[in-house]
Amino acid sequence: MATRYWSVSLPVRTSASSLWNRLQDAISKHSFDTPLYRFNIPNLRVGTLDSLLSLSDDLQKSNSFVEGVTHKIRRQIEDLEKASGVETSALTVDGVPVDSYLTRFVWDEAKFPTMSPLREIVDSIHHQVSKIEDDLKVRIAEYNNVRSQLNAINRKQSGSLAVRDLSNLVKPEDIIASEHLVTLLAIVPKYSQKDWLSSYETLTSYVVPRSSKKLHEDNEYALYTVTLFHRVADNFRTNARERGFQIRDFEYSSEAQESRKEELEKLMRDQETFRSTLLQWCYTSYGEVFSSWMHFCAVRVFAESILRYGLPPSFLACVLAPSIKSEKKVRSILEGLCDSTNRQVNDLGHFMPQWFKLVIVKGGNKSPGFKFSYCKNAFWKSEDDAGGMAGLGGDADAHPYGRSLGAGELQAWEVWSEIRPSACLCSGCPQDKDFTKVRCFSWSRVWNSRQIFLVLPLPPLIRVVSGNCKEDPVSYIDCIKVRGEVRRRRCPPTTLVGV
Repeated sequence: MATRYWSVSLPVRTSASSLWNRLQDAISKHSFDTPLYRFNIPNLRVGTLDSLLSLSDDLQKSNSFVEGVTHKIRRQIEDLEKASGVETSALTVDGVPVDSYLTRFVWDEAKFPTMSPLREIVDSIHHQVSKIEDDLKVRIAEYNNVRSQLNAINRKQSGSLAVRDLSNLVKPEDIIASEHLVTLLAIVPKYSQKDWLSSYETLTSYVVPRSSKKLHEDNEYALYTVTLFHRVADNFRTNARERGFQIRDFEYSSEAQESRKEELEKLMRDQETFRSTLLQWCYTSYGEVFSSWMHFCAVRVFAESILRYGLPPSFLACVLAPSIKSEKKVRSILEGLCDSTNRQVNDLGHFMPQWFKLVIVKGGNKSPGFKFSYCKNAFWKSEDDAGGMAGLGGDADAHPYGRSLGAGELQAWEVWSEIRPSACLCSGCPQDKDFTKVRCFSWSRVWNSRQIFLVLPLPPLIRVVSGNCKEDPVSYIDCIKVRGEVRRRRCPPTTLVGV
């Protein structure tokens, strides 16, 4: 079983089956030891662009949470199996081994209806995993409480003679308790036993001669008894302490001894019960959380693919398990297939609509105020259709990019242009600028820009013609010309899945 998987999405412009065959051929030829599987993601409900962008901002944080709970349960299973001494068993999801479930993933329509909005699916997954995490905390607290009580008793019984419980070392016949006589228990350093035997009778008067008897010895101390009169017991304790001998207070009680024994047995039974129950619960919960995590990964791949490749949904999702030495080669293969697809798109000339908008923004450091119109597209709903739209600067038309960005704070003007798609996508476009693709639409990253020229093509793809950003835009932009330097990061959206 692999310990790390990649879930990858590649753009499809002609046929998914042909792209899949090309990917299989490339992997088998250049990285034959890399398992490759289809990642079957259904056609989910996209909704509005604004909702998809908002969801994309939260996906990474939510993914970290779900992944963290999954690993937490797995570690708890490992700890419980180690403590129980049972043989480690393979983890399963719905009765299927984890690796088989991952590589043969099937969307659970009953649990997560595909017609539900993506936000609703993500919130449902987050809610279910949160409930399991809370239940895990309660169960672990109960188990650890019993363990701590049992460990405290074991420490008393297994520590040195100076601190441990002496009840299981002293027998009734070792103790003399009468009206005038009393038996004390002395803790003598191991290498001072001769000194004790030669001096205990003289530590005070009225000590019974030859009454000291050794009951037990460990690595540090020896346990001795000594019998003397009641009235000199305190004086004996003081003198013994001055000579380096410790007198332990002890009162033998058969009832207390039996009670402690029963308490210990009960705690041991409770610990085993809690451990067994918690282990079985973890087995079941791990399958539920892992299944939720895979559905979450499917949503994340779907959302990232829509944001990167546009609509209608046309991408190939797959799962790979490359070895460490093959990762670089596999990534190169994926990048090559993406570049090949992009070149194919340029040749076909149908990637963008005939009409789109050229927005020129100039100004200072405040947030820009825009007035947007839009190219009609059957795959995006307007904000009006989705239930309302925030007002934009000026007299704005309904547009799925709709955001309230502080109208009138900056000068902005709009130019409608009719530019052929093939001219826009090729490097020798009329503007003689580099057209590059931005993977995430975020105006907050360009509020501090002195001058930016944007072309808004088919949502959600945005191509930056040129820019002069004060902030480093690499986290949002695959390839952009910044301060004369061309930075390139061409790769498909990838989610790392650790099992």
